[in-house]
Amino acid sequence: MHVGAVILARGGSKGVPGKNTAPVGGVPLIARAIGSALAASSVDTVLVSTDDDAIAAAARAAGAEVIDRPAELAVDTASSEDAVLHAIDEMRAQGRALDVIVFMQPTSPFILAADIDAAVARVVDGGADVSFSAFETYAFLWAARDGAAVGVNHDHSFRPRRQDREPHYQETGAFYVMRAAGFAAARFRFFGRVVVQPVSEDWAIEIDTPAELERARLLAHAFRDPAQSPQPTGVVAVVTDFDGVHTDDRALTLQDGTEGVLVSRGDGMGVEALRKAGLPFLILSKETNPVVTARAAKLGVEVLQATEDKAAAITAWVADRNFSLEDVVYVGNDVNDLPAMRVVGWPVAVADARQEVRAAARLVLTNAGGRGAIRELADLLLAAGDAPGIR
Repeated sequence: MHVGAVILARGGSKGVPGKNTAPVGGVPLIARAIGSALAASSVDTVLVSTDDDAIAAAARAAGAEVIDRPAELAVDTASSEDAVLHAIDEMRAQGRALDVIVFMQPTSPFILAADIDAAVARVVDGGADVSFSAFETYAFLWAARDGAAVGVNHDHSFRPRRQDREPHYQETGAFYVMRAAGFAAARFRFFGRVVVQPVSEDWAIEIDTPAELERARLLAHAFRDPAQSPQPTGVVAVVTDFDGVHTDDRALTLQDGTEGVLVSRGDGMGVEALRKAGLPFLILSKETNPVVTARAAKLGVEVLQATEDKAAAITAWVADRNFSLEDVVYVGNDVNDLPAMRVVGWPVAVADARQEVRAAARLVLTNAGGRGAIRELADLLLAAGDAPGIR
C-alpha cells in the first residue's frame, strides 16, 4: 500500500506570525514534522501542502515534496479536510494514488516515528479505518450548566480511586491515519471504525499561542526520538564560544591582575581529532584575552576576539571559505551566543548552558563546558563520518 504523510502548513498565521517556520530546538516546526514522517518506516511519501514560499523552501530543504495549495484552500474558513483532499487529488493526477493518509500538523513538534508506525499498522492491517493520536487521562471533567458545575465523566457524589476509574483519551491533533478511499467518501477525518493510538501526554503539545511556542522551546532539549538521530550530519566546520564552552565559565584572577582558566585535556584531544579529520575550527570570543590567544595557539585553531556581533562574524568567516551556514556547528552557552546559533544549521549547547540557549539548540550535549563538551561533540561528528578526511 502507498502510505503518504500530508502535512498542512499555510502561511499567514495570526496567533503566532510565521509559526510554521518558527524554530523549536533549532529546527523549524515544519521540518520537525517532516523529520518525524521521514523517520517512520511505514511512510513512503512525505508531502507538504502550502501557499507560502518560505514554508515551501523549508519543506524542500527538509526532504519533503511540496504541493501548491490554491488560494481558496488557504483562508481561515477553508477546512483541513478540503486541503488534504486536494493533496490526494494531486497525487492521483500524477499517477501516484495514495492508499493510506497520515494527516499531520506541524504545530505538534514532538511526534515519535514509532507512534506513526503503530497507527499506520492498525489501518493497513485492516483493524481500523482511522487511527488518531490521543493520550490517556483520568481527569475529572466538569461542565457549566445553568450556572452550576456538573460532572461530565463521573458522578460528583462519588470519588473513586484512579485505579478504579475508566480511562478516557484526549485528542492531541498531532496525526490522523486514514484509509484514503474512506476519507474521500466521507470527506471528514473520522469515519468507519475509529481507534485511538495512545501517545505520551508529556509531549502532547499543540502550538497556537506565543506562550505555547515558548513552552515547546523549553522542552525541546529533553525530547529524544530513537528513530531520529541527534548526531550532527553534513557538518563542514565547527565554531565555538570560549568562556563556558572550553572552560567552566570561571576564571582565576591573580594578584597582578592576570587571569587563568581551567581547560579539559580531553577537549583538546577532541579538537585535534577534528583538525586531523579536515574540519576547520574557529574560536569566537566576545572579549580580548591573552589566555584565549594562548589556548587557540596551543590547539592550532583560528580565533577571533573582541567580537560583539557573533552572527555577522561567523557569516563573514563562512563566506570567505565558501561554506554554507547550514553545514556549520556553533557551540554556545550564554545569551550572547544566540544570534550566532540562529544563523547556523547546527546550533549546539553545552549541558550547563542557560535555559534559553538550550531551548534554541538543535542538540544539547550531555557534558558541561570545560568538562568534555568539545570532546563529546568531536566524537559525535567523527562517528557520523561527516568530516572530509574520514569519509
